[in-house]
Amino acid sequence: MEALLRPASSLSLPAFTALFNEGYEGYVIPFRVDEATVRWMLDSFDIDADASRVAFHGDEPVGFANLARRADQAWVGGVGVVPSARRQGLGEQLMRAVHEEAQSRGVATVRLEVIDRNEAAFLLYEKLGYVVEREVEVWTLSADVAGGSAREVPAPQAHARIRALRNWREPWQRDDGTLAHFDDVRGLETESGAALFRVTGVVQLLQIAGDDSEELLRTLRQHGTVSVLNLPVDDPSADSLRTLGAAAVVRQREMVLGLEPHH
Repeated sequence: MEALLRPASSLSLPAFTALFNEGYEGYVIPFRVDEATVRWMLDSFDIDADASRVAFHGDEPVGFANLARRADQAWVGGVGVVPSARRQGLGEQLMRAVHEEAQSRGVATVRLEVIDRNEAAFLLYEKLGYVVEREVEVWTLSADVAGGSAREVPAPQAHARIRALRNWREPWQRDDGTLAHFDDVRGLETESGAALFRVTGVVQLLQIAGDDSEELLRTLRQHGTVSVLNLPVDDPSADSLRTLGAAAVVRQREMVLGLEPHH
């Protein structure tokens, strides 16, 4: 398909929201977003609408690729093609375009996640040079008022403790750069661990570190059902979640691509 690529900033928020939903129609895990959610994603994940790309067939937008940037690191925050334009190479065209945009802006590394059941997307990313860095899972832990004994502390205090304890990279959606956009982050501490969370209908566990993950999780579930996004499969907290009867509802491959310096 002959498509013209333009910056995502050329679309209004309502038009981009409609394209996002149509691009994910029939996805392996169905979901829809509203304008408020799209605006939240753009802001919280530092999606660069000028570097992101939308594909047009004539006057109609038929695909998109979102590129988020922080310093020399980037993340692909969604790629979609409308059903009528699929299997015509648009996904690859969009991805190559955002790679060029990233490179021209001094990005050294691009990451993304792909659901393990989405084999077509995985093969495309492999073709583009991405390699699997690790596997991550989305967890759900039911509420339990019995709870634990972790104490609530100011978020900056818990965050400082986590930074001192961790020796891994957080996924983009729970990275320090994302947390900096939130004004409702709360902290928990035990003698040998700490956690950061938000309560937004469910309890979003943002970061956790230390040896007391089970006690931290027991305390968190007092506030409601706990959701953990993209926890590495070898994170010690995954064992604690299993012990407490949590369910891993989605598994994803986190992939990485190194870019050559732009000349």
